[in-house]
This record gives sequence, structure tokens and C-alpha cells, in this order.
Amino acid sequence: MPFRSRRKARPTAAVLSAVLAVLLAGPAAADPSHGRPGHDGGDPALQARLQELVDDPLGPPGAIAVLREGNHLQVYRAGTAETGTDRAPRATDHMRLASTAKAFSGAVALRLVDCGLLGLDDTIGQRLPTLPARWAPVTLRQLLQHTSGMPDYTEDPDFRAVVNADPHRIFDSRHLLDFVAGQDLRFTPGSQYRYSNSDNIAIALMAEAATGKRYEDLLGEEVYRPLHLRETSLPAGFEMPEPYLHGYQLDPPNAPEDVSTLVSMSGAWASGGMVSTPSDFSAFMAAYGGGRLLSPATVAAQRTFVAGSSEPAGPGVNRAGLAIFEYTTRCGVVYGHTGNIFGYTQLGVGTPDGSRSLSFSLTRQVGSNDDPAFLARMRAVQEDFVCALLND
Repeated sequence: MPFRSRRKARPTAAVLSAVLAVLLAGPAAADPSHGRPGHDGGDPALQARLQELVDDPLGPPGAIAVLREGNHLQVYRAGTAETGTDRAPRATDHMRLASTAKAFSGAVALRLVDCGLLGLDDTIGQRLPTLPARWAPVTLRQLLQHTSGMPDYTEDPDFRAVVNADPHRIFDSRHLLDFVAGQDLRFTPGSQYRYSNSDNIAIALMAEAATGKRYEDLLGEEVYRPLHLRETSLPAGFEMPEPYLHGYQLDPPNAPEDVSTLVSMSGAWASGGMVSTPSDFSAFMAAYGGGRLLSPATVAAQRTFVAGSSEPAGPGVNRAGLAIFEYTTRCGVVYGHTGNIFGYTQLGVGTPDGSRSLSFSLTRQVGSNDDPAFLARMRAVQEDFVCALLND
């Protein structure tokens, strides 16, 4: 999806339409890669595989993969954190999490289920009675599993028009679903799988209704503080905390275009607006993918899977659980989430026992509906890293 927006220029409608089409353990260890070129992981073959992605004509300017075991990190890096510099990506650089933010809203909701403040069979009609009556039968379980049938607000022409007119506009995130309030459900809830950014907006609203607290505060109470995530946040604006991995749009043979601060994150909110670092992200995924944030009964419900892929598809065979995906690779199973947004593509997974995790980040957007050959190459490299995670 090529587009040409200069970093300080106003993005065009075509740019923003392309963007919106795919919108959506203990203290973090010190970054062993600080300021050094090359790599710090122990496997030259893995490093070569990551470098191959960056060297590909469609490859990102930068890539970083972090294998975590406890507080020990193996960091593999290729390319640069910012074009025009020789600064390598670091595990302490901030980046946009894209739709892996859905795992965080899932963690909040499922922890509230464990507390008895929410139920998986609670409906929109019960918890959010001001939303359209036609959506009332949809349950929290169906929202978490993308089987709700909710229309996707990011596909709405009026939403896109507003973003096109003012890319840095601060939305009232609690009213994002107003853009599709006049639309029916796409199908009978629970009858099929279809990924929708609206699902996680409704999940966050349910969490707020159940507690009387802002979703941002619930993230702090239920996720950041228990896991000591000090560099993870949900900003409303377009700016990035320093230092950060710059995200790019590719349009060969033109130079990569920096789109890191293209659009306000208030329009993504609980569905894709979070910022974190590879270090924090890998710590979260160890706990979340490994089920350590939840009770055994809730983990069992979360790991009840249906056929369905994350966006973009993750390594191996994908199945959808409750705000989590199962990735069955040639080396075994891991649990986590993927995501993509302008300038960034993310994968985060944890081992079933929560002892190890992987974060895998590229500084360009890779979607399931474009660049199929590069997507296949990326998924193959991701699978190599999952095998290293499982076989260490």
C-alpha cells in the first residue's frame, strides 16, 4: 500500500486511507544492546535471518527480536533505528504496539473476570445499554474472540474522512463506536470469526462500566504495576516518547518515509494505540502468553480456540482464543498476538508455561493483504525465532 507523505508535510487522503485500511515477570532487564552495532544474541544463523529481512528490497529499515528468559534478554538487531543514522535498534527504544494492544485490553478484561466484576457471558445490553439495541446480545466472550459480528469503525467512511481532514485530531475515544452506531451486526454473534477493531473498544468500555475507572487507569492497576512495566503507555496524541524506533512507509525506489507520528492514537485507543519497548513488551508476553496473569479457570476459557488468524498472520497455524492466538509451529505451540500499523509490525508470544517469550518488531507495516511474498518470508523468520525460544 504505497503512499508518499513527507515527515513534516500534511498527509494526503490516499496516505491515510492506506493507513486506516489495516489499523488496526519482574522489572525489565537493562538493555544489553545499548549503543553497540551488530548483535548480542548467541546464534549467528538467527542474526543472519533477521538481516535478510532488512536487506530484502521490501524489507524494513530496522528490526529487533528479543528472546527473554526471566530477566535475561538475548537481543538480535538489524538495520537502523532511524534512517540517516547508524543507531541500531535497542530493547529500550519505544515503538507502536499496533493490534498487540488488544492483548492488553484482553488482560484487563480477563483479570476483571477473575475478580468477579465482569462475566464472559455479560452482554453489551447489560453493561453498555446506551449502545445500539441491535448489538445488545453480543457477549464479552464473543468480543474477545472476534466472533461478535460488530461492524468495524475503522472501515467507516466518515471516520476516515475525519482523520483525513485532521490527522492529529484528538478523538473522544469513548465515542469511536458512534461512527458505526447505525449499522447492524455483520452476522449472528458467535456464528463465525471476523477480526474487528470495534471489539476491543467495546471491551474497554465494558471494563470502565464494570469498575467506574478509566481504561488507562485499569491498565496501570491490572497490567503495568503487577509486571513492573515502566515504559508502556496508551497515549492520546501523535508524539512518541524518546528514544524510539522510527517507523517507515516503503515506496521503492523512493527513500523510506518516516510515518512514526502520522496520526493521533486516540482514534485507535484500546484497539491499537499503545506504545512500549521490546523489553517491556517481551515481559508482558511472557506473563500473558503463559497465563500467569489469570486464574487456571480463566486461562482454560481463554485457550478455547476457533479457526482464525491474527492480523497479520503469525507464524505457523493460527487459531483465535480470547484476546490471544495460538501459533502452532514446526517446533511447538506458543501463545500471543500480532499487529500492524503505519510504520510498524509486531509479534509477541510466550511459552505455555510463561517461562520464556519473544518480541519481534519491524519498522515497516506488513499486512495480510499486501506483499504476500514478503509476509511469507517474515513468518518463516518468526518461526525460526519461535523454534529458538522453544528449543533453548
